[in-house]
Amino acid sequence: MGELIDIRVLSSLASVDAADWDILTGDDDPFVDHAFLSLLEQSGSVGRGSGWEPTHITAWRGKRLVGALPLYLKTHSYGEYIFDWGWADAAARLGVRYYPKLVSMVPVTPVTGQRILYAPGEDPMPIVRRLIDGCLDLADSAGMSSIHLLFLNPEEQAWVARDGRLMSRLSFQFHWRNANYESFDEFVDGFRSSMRKKLKKERRIATEGDAEIEVLKGTDLSHDDWRTLERLYRGTCGRKGSHPYLTPEFFEMAPSVLGESPLVAAARRERQIVAASINFRKGANLYGRYWGAVRRHDMLHFELCYYRLIDYAIRHGMQRFEAGAQGTHKLRRGLMPVPIYSAHWIRHPVLAQAVADFLPREAASVREQIEHLGHHGPFRRQDSQSTLHRRASG
Repeated sequence: MGELIDIRVLSSLASVDAADWDILTGDDDPFVDHAFLSLLEQSGSVGRGSGWEPTHITAWRGKRLVGALPLYLKTHSYGEYIFDWGWADAAARLGVRYYPKLVSMVPVTPVTGQRILYAPGEDPMPIVRRLIDGCLDLADSAGMSSIHLLFLNPEEQAWVARDGRLMSRLSFQFHWRNANYESFDEFVDGFRSSMRKKLKKERRIATEGDAEIEVLKGTDLSHDDWRTLERLYRGTCGRKGSHPYLTPEFFEMAPSVLGESPLVAAARRERQIVAASINFRKGANLYGRYWGAVRRHDMLHFELCYYRLIDYAIRHGMQRFEAGAQGTHKLRRGLMPVPIYSAHWIRHPVLAQAVADFLPREAASVREQIEHLGHHGPFRRQDSQSTLHRRASG
């Protein structure tokens, strides 16, 4: 019989050895790596005053780290993309305090990934149960209203459902999956003729002019390039009216901390980056995250945020590309609707029952939307049906 699993709550990843943490993180999610999460903390992008207070749950057998759940105390619902504003409003009508709450996700990073981290060779279910124990104990001791595990992968969703203490929720995003394409042209050949013509026109317009377009590893960028990316990021936040949660220190430290994980699709004029998307990769997965441009250039957003990255993924044998939350415009560019899973616990019994009654109806609606949108993708009908089946089953 193995040692009992002890739970510890950490307010900083600095108290965990990076190598011990990264043993838990698997092959495909760059955002749960010690480097990325600790960079958010060290740069002040999360922590005091940000609304994202690190409160990580860790599981130990003696001195050995065997499991972890990246977790944050939230004082608002911004930056989550699994929306619970309606739940907060209902709590207010009940006279119930909804904040603070506990949220497991990578801050302001709406990508499917690993939330339940566990060591190789460990049976995951005992780790799952103890990590949920830790969440519930923390919620009780600190008076939290609720617990939210967001963007779970399908396997994690099954584990949490098997545990039975959290309610399952279904939503959707648009992702690209590699159907063993040999080239970008082969990918586009599966489109209906009208959609194929529109895509080629968009790419032609995007590349008109004197801008040089390239896809670069983070290590290929100079510190001046990273400062430009920071300005572009802030400019986009300003135009959209969103809070720029990544600090200037994040961009200053990123080149030395993140290595080759960042992948930047950039347009340059006279050697200066004038538009770019900042993306991250690990294993077979590629994730689009941030976009910015000095000025508007027709179709350049689609080229740098979708087409160049799909082309890169195909050429490098990558299997999945996630381009961020929302956006039905992704559909006509070959990113298909896929289910997104989350799990929730709510303390107040009346609010919890209302949410429990709502979730099955919401899930049925989401499944209908996924099926409906799948019929309106760019692929020829036969290809669309087989593609939709692969996406839904994945």
